[in-house]
Amino acid sequence: MKKLMMVVGVSLLLSTGGVAQEKKIFTIDDLIPGGATYNEHLPENIFGLQWWGDICIKPEIDKIVSVDPTHKMKETTIVTLEQINSALEKNKLGKIYHFYSVTFPFTNKKVLKIEMPKESVFYDFGLQRIIEIIHLKEKAANTDFCKENSSIAYSIDNNLYFADANGQNIQITNEPEGVVCGQSVHRNEFGITKGTFWSPKGNFLAFYRMDERMVADYPFVDIDTRIATVKPGKYPMAGMTSHEVTIGVYNKTTGKTIYLDAGNPKDRYFTNISWSPDEKSIYFIELNRDQNHSQLFRYNVASGKKEKMLIEESHPKYVEPQYPILFLKGDPTKFIYQSQRDGFNHLYLYSIEGKLIKQLTKGKWLVKEILGFDEKGENVYISSTEASPLEVQIYKVNIKTGKCMRITQAAGTHATLLSFSGKYAIDRYSSTNVSRNIDLIDINKVKSYNILTASDPYKEYKMPIIEMGTIKADDGVTDLYYRLIKPVDFDPSKKYPTVVYVYGGPHAQVVSNTWLGGARGWEIYMASRGYVMFSVDNRGSENRGREFEQVTFRQLGVIESKDQMKGVEFLKSLPYVDANRMGVHGWSFGGFMTTNLMLRYPDVFKAAVAGGPVIDWSYYEVMYGERYMDTPQTNPEGYKECNMKLKAGNLKGHLLVVIGGIDPTCVPQHTYSFIKACIEANTYPDLFVYPGHQHGVVGKDRVHLSNKMTQYFDQYLK
Repeated sequence: MKKLMMVVGVSLLLSTGGVAQEKKIFTIDDLIPGGATYNEHLPENIFGLQWWGDICIKPEIDKIVSVDPTHKMKETTIVTLEQINSALEKNKLGKIYHFYSVTFPFTNKKVLKIEMPKESVFYDFGLQRIIEIIHLKEKAANTDFCKENSSIAYSIDNNLYFADANGQNIQITNEPEGVVCGQSVHRNEFGITKGTFWSPKGNFLAFYRMDERMVADYPFVDIDTRIATVKPGKYPMAGMTSHEVTIGVYNKTTGKTIYLDAGNPKDRYFTNISWSPDEKSIYFIELNRDQNHSQLFRYNVASGKKEKMLIEESHPKYVEPQYPILFLKGDPTKFIYQSQRDGFNHLYLYSIEGKLIKQLTKGKWLVKEILGFDEKGENVYISSTEASPLEVQIYKVNIKTGKCMRITQAAGTHATLLSFSGKYAIDRYSSTNVSRNIDLIDINKVKSYNILTASDPYKEYKMPIIEMGTIKADDGVTDLYYRLIKPVDFDPSKKYPTVVYVYGGPHAQVVSNTWLGGARGWEIYMASRGYVMFSVDNRGSENRGREFEQVTFRQLGVIESKDQMKGVEFLKSLPYVDANRMGVHGWSFGGFMTTNLMLRYPDVFKAAVAGGPVIDWSYYEVMYGERYMDTPQTNPEGYKECNMKLKAGNLKGHLLVVIGGIDPTCVPQHTYSFIKACIEANTYPDLFVYPGHQHGVVGKDRVHLSNKMTQYFDQYLK
């Protein structure tokens, strides 16, 4: 076992003016979102930090301050709340109460954009007046502003519209119920986060059209009406009929729409949409339903016809395209393509004819994000896990030579925003013992200017000890990262109850070099109540490469649970862990893993809380479920092995299942069918439902949930 880092709990006494002051004990409200005192204990922050060209914009409640990195970080107030509200009220637009949501969309204009309930307002802080107002219709949603043409695409219900400062408010589509335009498709898989895509010069708008009429309705129930009302939602389950997607292109000049002629089969996925710089071509990846064969195609915008297949990938398990191609700055003949083809997500340079020029990045680490280019387009900036799977650092990669230079130096997880020229960056980071740090970086000089170092928000409280290290996976070879939280006032001679917090699924990492090692507030609260809290990222989780992720293919929960049991073995080796008082908790995939661990290893865990669990993968949605499990028709044994209903008779310990009453992700059928199976098997889980909540319990009810979980573990482990 290798120790990576440690945060030592603070001492019991705080010296204040020579008087010893005892540290406070956490309440649930201090640590849980929605708690009465939760916001008082968040790390200090600067909200709304952004770039206006190469000037850093620092919004405050009553003013906006500009920070000029070219003039020794000179700060200047550029507009006040009083000035803005005076202009808004003159135009009968109401008023705003802070500047945190204001944006600066134009790099070369002294204009800021203010979002009002029904309008987008453009204020010129040089002229000190409103210069444009874009009015949106009632119920406008999914807004997408194009700075090149000062227009906003948006949706109302299932149709697509656009509005501009000239007073135009045009309906682009007129589809019947069941056909959705301009919104995210494929249930937000494959990197999809929106449904509209403006062309580089603003002359065209590409958008998704999703026909869901052939998808079965799922009966969600609204209990707030006098007689409960069924409100169906479209939910294509694994192996069943899915929706059909096409891509439309609206010509803003002619007012006409064409749909790209993708041909058959219709049962596939379209993702990673991007435009050519000259607006003549549109690119996207077509992925077959089996998700093991992807093709990057170029389409002609004028005709809608498919022109050429540029890049093709296949894999016996699955391929997972998540990033659109990115044309080089100043060179429309080359683009960057991202792929895991060598086992890790890396950058590849291609010509527009699909010829591979070279691989830009390489190594047993992942590119996380492309941040942008420098001023001449000679270098591309990326975030990656090269330093450690637990961290995200920023690097500059020379496109010609491939030379890679690290920009951020402090250990931790960095989120960075480049300035327009790429000369400067806003860098936010945290680490296990740094709650938040914000620097302005002069990239060329490799010099940082600190604008915020947040103090420890918990300095007045008794804190647990957080340790991080590695154990071996069940294969005996692979390192797995863990986080161990020892109780407040830890006494190594005592035996403590222990709770394993687990997620364990794809696209998630529980243990990281972020504030408190990535621990949630509830884990800190439980440690303050005398529990050991433990987490380990098993194989199948994020940031470790394709082989690490895909080892769980067609058998979700099998390998993951074996790795989690290696964590349990490690816990049992610790003299202060009471192996007879061990619990487990997780939500979503973690809820599945919690139930899975209770039923596969019934003599290990005395108590568990499973939140929003998947019980039967044949009840889960097409895109996610079939990627990792194939279909129930082609993988019946895998679905059987991972079906928790068939293991309901194994339950020995105390299991509390918690769900949102209208969960559209892990639909309630999972849990209700499991309870039925337990009744038939004469086992006795507990059930708690949060009516009106979806996949997560939010607001003040989250405090209730945290108390409920705590009470359950106290009842059976204390």
